[in-house]
Amino acid sequence: MTVAAQEQQLKQGLAQLGLSLDDACIARLLAYLGLLTKWNKTFSLTAITAPDRMVSHHLLDSLAALLPIDRHLSGRSGAKLLDVGSGGGQPGIPFAIARPDWQITLLDSNQKKTTFLRQAVIELGLGNVTVLCDRVENVPVAEGFDIVTSRAFADLKDFVTLTRHLLAPGAAWAALKGVHPFEEIAALPATTAVRAIEALQVPGLDAERCMVWMEPA
Repeated sequence: MTVAAQEQQLKQGLAQLGLSLDDACIARLLAYLGLLTKWNKTFSLTAITAPDRMVSHHLLDSLAALLPIDRHLSGRSGAKLLDVGSGGGQPGIPFAIARPDWQITLLDSNQKKTTFLRQAVIELGLGNVTVLCDRVENVPVAEGFDIVTSRAFADLKDFVTLTRHLLAPGAAWAALKGVHPFEEIAALPATTAVRAIEALQVPGLDAERCMVWMEPA
């Protein structure tokens, strides 16, 4: 698959999601996939390397959650998001490219992965991104984050327990999951309330996806 074919696939997927991004954003998203492919040879960042699957699994799978989060934030600028266990940068880097007005922190305890993330931030010119290499429980509390999200960090109980101190007042958790996580929800502590489970439709991805919205009870 050529870059032009990836671009066409991405544009079609964005249209299905109802996302309107300019050519500069689209070019950055594709450049990110290029960096992921290049660094993956040394750092093993992802098992998904087929060009067409990278568009659906790494870009559209992340961006499917963008509008729901934007609605939660009422479209306001300057929102602070934390992507826990960011790994190769999903969903944080696609979010940062699509919404340069958001301040996004990418957190991972793996030094190789954060080395890649820092280089990607530099090469993509993402001035709205901070990269931290640490365990989540060690991250100091500053003003807190408006949204704490994760795509593949831990089960819901561990996710909310380890990140609770990082929520700003009125903030929410937005956990990206595959199928409806009934057992994980049942295991949540009584101090956590599930506000909604939102189905996500990812173009080109024949699999269930959902986002679990939670907040302190």
